[in-house]
Formats: sequence, structure tokens, C-alpha cells
Amino acid sequence: MRDDRSDLLTGIAERASRDAHGVPADLIGEYVADLDEVSVTGESFGADRLRVRHDVGSRAAERGIPLRGVIDLHLSATWLAWPLLTGVRGAGDADAVRAAGEAVLRAADAAVMAVTEGYEKAQRWSVRQEESFRREFVDDLLDGRNLGRLAERAERFGLRLAGSNVVAVVRAAEPVVDGGEVARAVEASLHLRLDSRDVLVTTKSDLLVCVVPGTMVAVIDEFVRQVTGALGAGAAWSVGVGRAQSGPGGVVRSFEQARYAVDIAGRLGLPGRQHRAEDLLVYQVLLRDSAALADLVSVVLEPLRGARGGERPLLDTLSAYFACGQVATACARELHVGVRTVTYRLQRVKELTGYSVDDPSQALSLHVAVLGAKLLGLPADAEQAP
Repeated sequence: MRDDRSDLLTGIAERASRDAHGVPADLIGEYVADLDEVSVTGESFGADRLRVRHDVGSRAAERGIPLRGVIDLHLSATWLAWPLLTGVRGAGDADAVRAAGEAVLRAADAAVMAVTEGYEKAQRWSVRQEESFRREFVDDLLDGRNLGRLAERAERFGLRLAGSNVVAVVRAAEPVVDGGEVARAVEASLHLRLDSRDVLVTTKSDLLVCVVPGTMVAVIDEFVRQVTGALGAGAAWSVGVGRAQSGPGGVVRSFEQARYAVDIAGRLGLPGRQHRAEDLLVYQVLLRDSAALADLVSVVLEPLRGARGGERPLLDTLSAYFACGQVATACARELHVGVRTVTYRLQRVKELTGYSVDDPSQALSLHVAVLGAKLLGLPADAEQAP
């Protein structure tokens, strides 16, 4: 029956393609002939024919053809074929035409649904595959693995690893997860404002990560603004910024520096949100010999444990005093105490430890010891001591 009517339906696919603004006619396949048969039998498409339409949707997605175009192609083929369908041309009365029309419309509806389902399934698979590729690339990039192939893979995500890159990381009170609301909002806003694929926004180890070319370091400030919008100015979060590093392995080096900066800032309670690794090199020097630093902390600060009322007020005073540039009045304001209280506590430190803030070399020892205790996470109160 299909062969006898094929001449009447010849050219429908090409005409439908033109009507659908050039969507490839080969996606129609046997659809028109199937409609012709439905117009005679009144039976809708079976599972085999719907599977064919499902596959058509999948192929269209893989070829990058918009879904609306594929649907337009099928609907155009339906109305173009309608007056030529055997069931319509042979209908003897209005009831017969109505029955053929209902059958054809049901079949067209089922076909379009199958095409859509196949298209969306292919799209979901493609998105999942792309996310998997991206996650694997990000992990290799920030862990420093498979460096030989990183540059080639980076081009797919708009990164150029031959030049220098800078990495910024955000640590928030709540972990930032891949695909989460915060990561999506910052990435979308940043790319919308920059109109550039050269910037990568991702996550790693509960941190929000931004990789920018060394020639675009000003983007870090925009990144911080977008994070402020996503997390809120009143929330607890901070940013660490690494130094510009070159080559495929440069990103992981800058990432480690940024993570180190935000970690050190948290340990020391440094003011401000943004902390650059280049400004914190002195702390890296201190930590290179943690055993010697621990000895210094023990020798200098251990006598404070015998202070009446505990060591905490004296340590807080020392920390604030050095942070305020060794100005007693500023330290008093910071601690919300009187200037006499500050000077009394500093005198007690001298009496207990033998180190005076008025002597430059001894003040340096006290300052480094206080910083060292924070860097090493050593117990500060007598009650915490083992």
C-alpha cells in the first residue's frame, strides 16, 4: 500500500524542509508514508515507528539542530501531506475525513513527543558527559595531574595554559559545591559581564575557584563583587589570591598559594576579605621550620600560663598591640579597655617572660611567638593545655 502511494507524497520532505527554514529533510525519513498509512487504517504509530522518531530526535540533538526546528519540520510535513493522504483523498463524507484527521493528528502528536523525548535524552546525556569531562579536567588542573595533555584539553574550556594564570579561591562558612546555587550564580554573572571564555569558575575541596589569565587580573575584583552578591556582604567568607604562574603546572601552583593565603588569614584572623599570597610570604618563611617556631612559642609564652586570670587577656593584648602598630591607645580602643589596662598587661608580660615590647629585639620575639602560636594552632589558654 505504501509503494502505491509513494509518487503522490514525493517531495513533501523537501518542501517541509524549506518551510522549516532549512532543517535537513533526511530527518523526515518514512514519516510521511507512515502518516499516509495511518490515514487509511486509523491506527496510531506503534512502538517501532515511535522508536524511529525517538532516534531522529537524538540524531538532531547530536547534529546541533534546534528542537523547535525539528518539530517545525514534522508539523510542516504533516500539513503539507494532509491533502495528499490516501485516507483523506478517498474519504466519502465528512465523518470519514474527521476520522482520518483524528488518526493523523494523534499520530503526529505521538511522533512529536517521541522526537522531543529522544532530543532531550540526548541533550541530558551530552550535558552529563560534558560535566564529567569538565570535572575530570578541573581535578587534573588543580591537582597537577596529566600535565602533558592539560594544555590541549584546556582549549575546550577557553583556557590558555601557555601563558600565566592567577587563581583566586573563596572559603565560606558553608561549603561551595559543584553545580550549587552559589557556584552557578557567580559563574553566570561573571561570564555575562565579561563576555569572555578565558575565565574558569569552578569548585574544589569545598572552595569556589576562579582561574583568570595573568593579563586579566582585574577580573579578580569583579569575581569578588559577584561573590559578595551571591553570599552577601554580611556572611563569613574570604578570598585568597595566588601569584601569577606560567605553564600547565602554573595553575596548580597559584591554586595552592591562594588556598594557603586564605588558610593563613583564617588562622591569624587577618582583617579584610581579600588576602594575596604575595603579601603573606613572611608567614610561609616562619612555617618552614615549624619545630623551631614551636620552640620559640614555648620559651617565650610558656611563662604566661602562670598569670593570675589566665594567659588569654595577656595574649589578646599582645596580639592587638602589634596589630595596632604598637600604639597603646589604638590597642585600648580595639580591646575596649582603658590605656592603663593595656600598659599594665604589657608590664605583666615583661615581668613573667622577661621580654619587653619597648626593646625592639625582644618585641620582635614576642610578636613572632604570638603569630607562631596562631599559625601552629597551639593551645592559648591554660585550660587547653595537655
